[in-house]
Amino acid sequence: MTTSRRQLLARSGALGAGIAFSGALAELFPASAAPDHLGRTGYGPLVPDPKGLLDLPEGFRYTVLSREGDPLRSGEGRVPSNHDGMTALPGHRGRVHLVRNHENRPTAPIPVPTVEGLTYDPAGKGGCTVLTLGSRGEVLDERVGIAGTAVNCAGGPTPWRTWLTCEETEDKAGTSGCTKDHGFIFEVDPVDPRRTGAVPLTAMGRFQHEAIAVDPRRGIVYETEDAFQKPFGLFYRFLPREPLGGVGSLRAGGRLQAMRVPGVPDLSAVQETGAHFDGVEWVDVPDPLAARTAIRFQDFGPKGITHAQKLEGCYWGGRSVYFVSSFARGAEGSAADHYGQIWRYDPERRRLTLVIVFGPDTDVQLPGESPDNICLAPSGGLMVCEDGNGAQHVYGVTRTGEVYALARGRQNLGTPEDPEWGEFAGVTFSPDGRTMYVNCYTPGTTFAVTGPWHRQ
Repeated sequence: MTTSRRQLLARSGALGAGIAFSGALAELFPASAAPDHLGRTGYGPLVPDPKGLLDLPEGFRYTVLSREGDPLRSGEGRVPSNHDGMTALPGHRGRVHLVRNHENRPTAPIPVPTVEGLTYDPAGKGGCTVLTLGSRGEVLDERVGIAGTAVNCAGGPTPWRTWLTCEETEDKAGTSGCTKDHGFIFEVDPVDPRRTGAVPLTAMGRFQHEAIAVDPRRGIVYETEDAFQKPFGLFYRFLPREPLGGVGSLRAGGRLQAMRVPGVPDLSAVQETGAHFDGVEWVDVPDPLAARTAIRFQDFGPKGITHAQKLEGCYWGGRSVYFVSSFARGAEGSAADHYGQIWRYDPERRRLTLVIVFGPDTDVQLPGESPDNICLAPSGGLMVCEDGNGAQHVYGVTRTGEVYALARGRQNLGTPEDPEWGEFAGVTFSPDGRTMYVNCYTPGTTFAVTGPWHRQ
């Protein structure tokens, strides 16, 4: 039986804290994950930061690795605006490569600098930058990974230690000043970006991409589409011709398919956590390049296809892929309202399960609304970037069902009377699990957070 939100909050001691979710937490984490050692209040209350940047629990500290507008260490220009999705990939001799997206539109204050051999469309303002960190966490280098792309929102790492950056746009050549079509995925090699260049992976589809996750055994790539207007986005899988082939192998092409859940045209209609659907179908996309019609508008036959509003975070855990619907609003055309869902798809059983539903209690200043980027923590818990109203947090969900605030942004974009805070994005952990990296979207800031992660 599904636990009600109020029952769950009462058990976790979170009543009145404005944190709300329901679901079967054990489903989120592989059995081999480390157990939680957290108390009933997580790591404790957040301590106000005297520098006004980032509030953290006692015992934790942050380092600012990079800020929008500062010079890139490569000398290629300035650190671009709008820090978004990010991953941390292991390098040689204890180094870490942070690959960071910049969700820049034509009006972005600071575009990604164009670099010869790494620029797709000179009119594109987005792209990726790469920070190389030493074994002590110091910044050794910061340079352009790819430029000339547009609205690089999220993406995901590959098993061969590259980053797939996703364009969240469908602009075609001749619109918004573009000289080439956009809406693609690009591969970025953090060690040698020129090895991957600026080549669109066209077979993976042209649509409003958000994030990806790679099945490390089969090489199948799962993709989310962040479309918040009807018809809403789809959940895709890409079957590569050369699965797990390494750097550049995705250029060989493959087959793009969209998920159909029989009898469920809109995932928002499902409200009960634990609800599952067997016999999930995958339907070939008629025109992956969307030459005339956006994919979500295309004809998938008399049975139709399954849509969902605001499909965002996507990651692989255990033997399943998980993906996030950030919110659904009936007033905007969804079948029902919710404040965030996490879905789990098991490829072997062809089963889709609604694992968690998020929602605010009473106060939008507090965590619990509109989950966005998401990752598994080394302790076995979940870290979620909030992208909602009011104060913005990184918050955690433990394996035992506790929700707690881990960080709160303090950079006020508004006024003292009418404050406004930039969302968090790109939460990820170092390969050794000792450091959490996270971005503040605006003003673009990349933080490294260390502390007693395994504190009893």
